[in-house]
Amino acid sequence: MATPRFELTRIPIVKRALASRWLQWSLIAVTLPIVLLAILTGFFGTPVGSRNFGIVFVWIVWWALLILLMLPFAGRLWCAICPLPAPGEWLQRRALIQPRAGGKLYTLGWKWSPRLKNIWLQNASFLAVALFSVVILTTPLVSALVLALFAIVALGASVLFERRTFCRYLCPVGGFIGLYAQLAPVEIRVKDRTICASHKEKTCYVGSAAGYGCPWLVFPGALDKNTYCGMCTECFKTCPLDNVALYARPFGADLATNKGRKLDEAYKAFIMLTCALVYSIVLIGPWSILKETAYTIGAPGWWLYALVFLALNLVIVPGIFFACAALSNVMASHNAAQQFSARDLHQTWTRRASGSNRVNAQLHSRKISTLFVAYAYALVPLGLAAWAAFSVSFVLVNFSYAWQALSDPFGWGWNLFGAANWKWAPYLAGWQSALQIPILLGGLFGAIAIAFRTAREHHAPPRAALPIVAFCVAFTLILIGLYV
Repeated sequence: MATPRFELTRIPIVKRALASRWLQWSLIAVTLPIVLLAILTGFFGTPVGSRNFGIVFVWIVWWALLILLMLPFAGRLWCAICPLPAPGEWLQRRALIQPRAGGKLYTLGWKWSPRLKNIWLQNASFLAVALFSVVILTTPLVSALVLALFAIVALGASVLFERRTFCRYLCPVGGFIGLYAQLAPVEIRVKDRTICASHKEKTCYVGSAAGYGCPWLVFPGALDKNTYCGMCTECFKTCPLDNVALYARPFGADLATNKGRKLDEAYKAFIMLTCALVYSIVLIGPWSILKETAYTIGAPGWWLYALVFLALNLVIVPGIFFACAALSNVMASHNAAQQFSARDLHQTWTRRASGSNRVNAQLHSRKISTLFVAYAYALVPLGLAAWAAFSVSFVLVNFSYAWQALSDPFGWGWNLFGAANWKWAPYLAGWQSALQIPILLGGLFGAIAIAFRTAREHHAPPRAALPIVAFCVAFTLILIGLYV
């Protein structure tokens, strides 16, 4: 059944805006000075995190906007307006807004290794940032160094590689934004794939005088989920057939099919879900010793913390989930014969004693690994809900620091807007749980729906999804127990 959707580009003002070369540039012109100020205040401002613009506006204000608004409702919108890759992209293009004649990019044009055309490096870079996050989130100098490092790597990648290689394969933020963008109620897709197939020039991918080829190295005619579309709108400018559109759609439409599910994305779901739990325990839990241990990098206790953190993300949580997938496979085993090919059935009958067992073992092994990846996508809504619940608590407690940091960004005694001396006060004190519990339950219901849908797609009875449902329920109850 086709996903119901409404073409937003039927609205003239929306269509004109997306086709304009000024749209993305204007938005980056707003975000770039903010990020530059965050870096400068980290290097030269007060070391007190709660009074430093860089800490407050990156890890509280920006984070709240990203997790609570942009990701759930606009998908990869941040990637369209992120200023970190902008200098490298402008250098490649040797232009700020209008394309230069010829349109050739100024880069060495190295090709990214086919073995690395996945998000494993993004998984690793996110884990690295998350491991040191207690220091990054509270120490202005370290935070500024991390932001500057991202900008430098993005610039270097633009000089060496084609287009936005940094965004597509390296950016730790881009990895989880792409994962959760599958839930967003908007998408950029072509209107008619047959038109793309018959259009020989493929200007949406290679570029034209009107614009650049897709910076994300995606052919829009084959795009079937939001994960790798950076919403840069270049395809609106370069398609001469008016075959690209912005659609509104139901939440989680990309997760309604088992198509295109991969192990690297599955592990991103485990990493994000586990990190949400660890952050909730360490940063806002009642055990201050955990936060102190995570902060004292290099101490014996920190090494133990790092070992447990990495083990939880890479082995323990995925291992428990794999056991749930294996149990799901066992519960669906009475349907296994329906999955046999004709050759498998022939082997089963002709080699009943030994061959049958071998065929069944091979089938079950193949199914468990497939199910492990397929069921992992049930963790996408649960993971975003976990991060949203954590952010509600973290942001509401700390957001009042924003007014002080805005008036005195460097902590030098300025009072630009008259708010430098405002007192800290948590917002909606006592109401945080009332917000967090519905968010977590909403993510749980979404996860359960995807688990049962996945069971159906694999021709298994509904009860086969119960181990996955139990995993999601247990994780949700743990988080609710932390917040209530």
